[in-house]
This record gives sequence, structure tokens and C-alpha cells, in this order.
Amino acid sequence: MPHILYWLAAACALAYLPLTARPAGMIRTLLKTASVALLALLAASQGGPALLVAALALCAVGDALLSRETEGAFMAGIGAFAAGHLAYVALFLTHPDSDPARIFDSPGVVWTLILLGVVMATLLSQRAGDLRGPVLAYIPIILGMGITVLALPDAGSLRWALPAALAFIASDLILATERFLLPPEHPALRLTPYLVWPLYWGAQAGFTLAFA
Repeated sequence: MPHILYWLAAACALAYLPLTARPAGMIRTLLKTASVALLALLAASQGGPALLVAALALCAVGDALLSRETEGAFMAGIGAFAAGHLAYVALFLTHPDSDPARIFDSPGVVWTLILLGVVMATLLSQRAGDLRGPVLAYIPIILGMGITVLALPDAGSLRWALPAALAFIASDLILATERFLLPPEHPALRLTPYLVWPLYWGAQAGFTLAFA
């Protein structure tokens, strides 16, 4: 049965959902940050891998920064999330049951992610403006996370890892589309915040279930 910290994190995530499209505010920041910070605390309390704790903690910092909605905070948030993804990559490749040779057993997934990265890099290079450098650097990092998770076996609690990674990528894809590719008046912008958050938090919860 999941730990009480898991349910507290889920409660914060649920409470944040109706606030996700609202302007920055203290309650909004606290709920968003606590939703993942509590998962990091859970992983630590359960003796989870240090890399899992680090990845969750870095993403919680990223959440706090991105909730402020300024350009400087956005760039710092990208850096925190990039570091979190690198921690996930290291976790996937150093897990006792990891075998990098498994990556080559899923060429369809690998090539789909590579193609997705090329398409998004092409589109975002024309639309990201001053954030072009950090955004383009972020793309191979998150896609690398999606590829290296394939080194894990599809067994036991580790079954959660691949869908969690794909949900994380989907959330970032929607977020990038929302921020850089859609015009401000596009009707889809009314829905995208409510797609990004469940996918993102579900990914973090999935990683926690897989490794902690």
C-alpha cells in the first residue's frame, strides 16, 4: 500500500490542477512544488535510490521556478529539469537490472523519439527566440531519458518506468507547443494546462512507484 506521503503528494497535485492555468501566486507555487517534493521525501524515507531522490528533488526545484512565470525563472527551471533528467538517465543505466543492450530491442521507439526530437528542434529553433539555446539543449536530454529507460526490464515495479518516461515526454511536448508554437488566441490553450499537469505528475508518481 502506498505510503501516506504518496497520498499527500497526490492530494497536492489534485489541489493544484484547477490552479494550473491561473497567474503565479504563493499557494500555486507551494502546491506545485510539494506535489513532487513529497515524492522525493517518500523515496528517501523508503530507502530508494539516491539518483531517484535527486531527480525528484531537482524537478521539484524546477516546478518552483517555472511556477513564477518569468523568463529568468523559466531558464533556471529548464536547467533544473535537465539536471533531473540526467539523474534519471543515470538511474536507468546503473540500476542492477539494467541492460543497455535492451535499448536495441525497441528500434521503433528509439527512432520515433529521434524523429520527434528532429521535428521539435526544427520548429522550436524558429520560434523560441532568446530561449532558443536552452530549449534546443533540453530536447536531446529528455529524449535521452526516454531512450535509456528501455534498458530496464518490463517486469515487477519497473513496468511503471517506460510509461512514466513517455508521459513525461508527452507533457514537455505539449508544454513546448503551448509556449512557443501556438498563437496566444488559440482555443487549445484553454485545455493544454490540464493535459500537461496530469501527464507530468503521473510520470513522477510512476517513477516513484517503479524505484521506491
